[in-house]
Amino acid sequence: MITKIETDPVLKALATNNSQLAEIFLEESKSLSIVMDNGRMEKVLAGMDRGAGLRLIHKFTTSYSHTNQVEEKSLLPLAQNLAAMAGKGEAKIAPPSPLKPGLVSTPAKPFQNVDTRRKTDLVRAAEAAAKSVDPRIRQARVIYMDKVQRVRIANSLGADVYDERNYLVFLVHCVAEENGVMQTGYELIGGMCGMELFDTEDPQEVAREAARRAIQTLTARPAPGGSMPVVLAASAGGTMIHEAVGHGLEADHINENMSVYAGKVGEEVASPLITVVDDGTILAKRGSLGFDDEGEPSKRNVLIENGVLKSYMHDRLSALKMGKEPTGNGRRENYEFAPVPRMTNTMILPGKDDPEAIVKDTSHGLLVSKMGGGQVNPVNGDFVFEVAEGYLIKDGRIKEPVRGATLTGNGPQVLKEIDRLGSDLGYGVGTCGKDGQGAPVADAQPTLRIPSMVVGGQQNG
Repeated sequence: MITKIETDPVLKALATNNSQLAEIFLEESKSLSIVMDNGRMEKVLAGMDRGAGLRLIHKFTTSYSHTNQVEEKSLLPLAQNLAAMAGKGEAKIAPPSPLKPGLVSTPAKPFQNVDTRRKTDLVRAAEAAAKSVDPRIRQARVIYMDKVQRVRIANSLGADVYDERNYLVFLVHCVAEENGVMQTGYELIGGMCGMELFDTEDPQEVAREAARRAIQTLTARPAPGGSMPVVLAASAGGTMIHEAVGHGLEADHINENMSVYAGKVGEEVASPLITVVDDGTILAKRGSLGFDDEGEPSKRNVLIENGVLKSYMHDRLSALKMGKEPTGNGRRENYEFAPVPRMTNTMILPGKDDPEAIVKDTSHGLLVSKMGGGQVNPVNGDFVFEVAEGYLIKDGRIKEPVRGATLTGNGPQVLKEIDRLGSDLGYGVGTCGKDGQGAPVADAQPTLRIPSMVVGGQQNG
């Protein structure tokens, strides 16, 4: 058990030089992946991992080493080698500060207590449900993944904390085909939770929704192209806020002057309607944490308030560089990686408008009810997103579905132009990639309207 490992001798060996931070990250995890593709059970794979990462920050530079051996005899040489790289000198360590307890998230129905056969039965039933929607569904791929990650973080600032994270993800991806034309649809659910997820989210309904989206896209008309009003429904999730805004507010990008938001704290960067928060304390959401991967309690951080930029998301290193406090956003995929500033659950807070009224007050345009993938340049905020499910708006009414639409724009500019904000809130879940490592996240937004946005499709279509 990582809670029984003696960390003091390793920390003392690591922090014997002029270090700003010495840290031990201990981890043990168990995971299960089940994949069924087109009627065939492709994979039922259980795994275990255990290891440690040692980090030394010296003169704002990080030295890092990791091992899958967590005994003191293995960790001490690593600590001594890292300390030697920093040179000799007396350690100057800030006095310990008391840490508040982190989020306590205990699953109502732990997946560790559920037999694997029961989980494979869920997958089989979902695959059958997807196939039953329409004979044009040629392929259905169902993925179930659960993981319990236990971490302990001890550092030279006096922290010694333990956190247990229970992650569950269920994904269905369908391919529809007719007359040689193929389209796809997917649906994903998950969170930091146990099998109680399926008490409110029927896995067979998730599968049917993925199949429905694939069939609808197959029969939809090509999207028109050009500038037009765009309504992003709450069901689209917060992909735009995560990608086009959130990454630009991560403090490592700020320190490197690689963000359009660098140096703009206190300035108006969005419509007065817009407040953006990153909140790792929300129970059961996929990006939630008791403590971040540096031992800092998770927090609710207001990033933009009523259009004004208030703060960035910091890990300890970026906080040291900027003379700020950590915000609970130091995250890493596992013990093999050093932490970097990352989002948790990022969202635009709801407004006051009736979501249906937003559509009714839009004479024409595009309604996006599901976002797809995309690309963002954090340096200037430019983005391109695919629309997984969209509809034309005519005379304030939702009309026929369209396919092949893309949204092109600039994150800061779009934030400034939002003129309607709904009272609803819809979440999306995923795994965010950065610096070669992934982290579980969630994002959310209410229904909102951008008065003019470039939609890629068929020009004059």
